[in-house]
Amino acid sequence: MNKLIRFLPLILVIALGVVLYRGLSLNPQDMPSALVGKTLPNFELLTLKNKANKVTQTDVTGDIVLINVWATWCPTCKYEHPYLVDIAKNPQVTLYGLNYKDDRAAAQQWLKTYEDPYVFSIFDEEGTLGLDLGVYGAPETFVIDHKGIIRKRFAGAIDTRVWRTEFEPLIAQLIEEKKQGK
Repeated sequence: MNKLIRFLPLILVIALGVVLYRGLSLNPQDMPSALVGKTLPNFELLTLKNKANKVTQTDVTGDIVLINVWATWCPTCKYEHPYLVDIAKNPQVTLYGLNYKDDRAAAQQWLKTYEDPYVFSIFDEEGTLGLDLGVYGAPETFVIDHKGIIRKRFAGAIDTRVWRTEFEPLIAQLIEEKKQGK
């Protein structure tokens, strides 16, 4: 028994080393989502710019859609924003924003200052839609197909490299599926 107790710290260090080594091979932006392959959750929220305009999930479906989760308190969102302005010019996708747990006035000013790439932004002050989507924080981007099915969740900033490797192949596939009536 005494010999086993002497080796216990060594066994624990080896076990910890194996766990940490395994963690090095994981992609932190590849976050699992229980919603991939399922329909966009039901919601009814106001738009950021118009307190009287309510939107639901049907207002953001029917086409190939990107829903970008953003906030003024998010420094990575500021880095990502110019790329979103470029993506909004792409006629193959429709870009909506989800302003997540933010101040309305600050968010409206942000869009005036940095340009508004979104068709509209959903104002999720309490984070209810974010919670339903499983959002960990901003920025995150969801790809919704023309049937309203969530096809991808990406955590982190979108830039040119990420757009080309993570989004363009999926969007091309979704365009082809839509043409074929799938």
